[in-house]
Amino acid sequence: MKAIVVTDEAAGTAGMTLMERPDPEPALNDVVVQVHASGFVPTELAWPSTWTDRLGRDRTPSIPGHELAGVVSALGYGTTGLSVGQRVFGLTDWTRDGTLAEYVAVEARNLAPLPGDVDFAVGASLPISGLTAWQGLFEHGRLRTGQSVLVHGAAGAVGSMVTQLAREFGAYVIGTGRAADRQTALDFGAHEFVDLGSEALEDVGGVDLVFDVIGGDIGKRSAGLIRAGGTLVSVVGPSEARPADGLAIDFVVMPDRAQLDEIVQRVRGGRLRTNIGNVADLDDAVAALNPTKRVTGKTIIRARS
Repeated sequence: MKAIVVTDEAAGTAGMTLMERPDPEPALNDVVVQVHASGFVPTELAWPSTWTDRLGRDRTPSIPGHELAGVVSALGYGTTGLSVGQRVFGLTDWTRDGTLAEYVAVEARNLAPLPGDVDFAVGASLPISGLTAWQGLFEHGRLRTGQSVLVHGAAGAVGSMVTQLAREFGAYVIGTGRAADRQTALDFGAHEFVDLGSEALEDVGGVDLVFDVIGGDIGKRSAGLIRAGGTLVSVVGPSEARPADGLAIDFVVMPDRAQLDEIVQRVRGGRLRTNIGNVADLDDAVAALNPTKRVTGKTIIRARS
């Protein structure tokens, strides 16, 4: 099969190569999925799991990408709940070869059925962004109706999902980002927008929940905005500062079939819009994943048209 392969951590996305790799074999409780579309998060190439297995052993050449939508082509021994020919989408294991390929082996429990009226590219754009937003808001942030939420990077793939879900659940949403992102963030449902380049973050006042995808100084300053009993939720590691009278939580997104179903049903019903910035074929993936200009939203790689 054709796949995107990385071997040199220092090279980053510039070190990606399109090459032939052996077709994957399904292990116990796995399925093999014929990939139609795949998502990619650039920070994957800084994750230890991209380069080593669970025991810390080198696993290069490795295939990155952990989001997919496609069709089940084979079942491993003992696999239940899915069938050959079924449309699926989901999130693959961090320490195994990923989805920037024509086929991938993945645990069946990490996948959910993809309805026939949802495009494969849309399906592939949902797992990391959607699950991160869902888990950060509802599991870790314990969002309640009427609370206020500060969403950093509100025009990005994750931030736009956070914005929409928080607003659906009755929160008042304040988005942040670059000046050029203002209208996009407002279009996704933010009530207000703060330009981090020219406006004072502290002017926001107190909020109940901060969803931080930036970290660093922005994350540190955000801790001071948390009201008593509120939560600072981070997906970029532990915050350098903690709220005076609240919680600071950092987490790594986990696969969850039930949550994927909640997310895709909202897409079908028009309550949730995905944020796709660019779509490219697998043959053109290396160039697409090394853009010469900023792309707002997720880049999707199609393995099949």
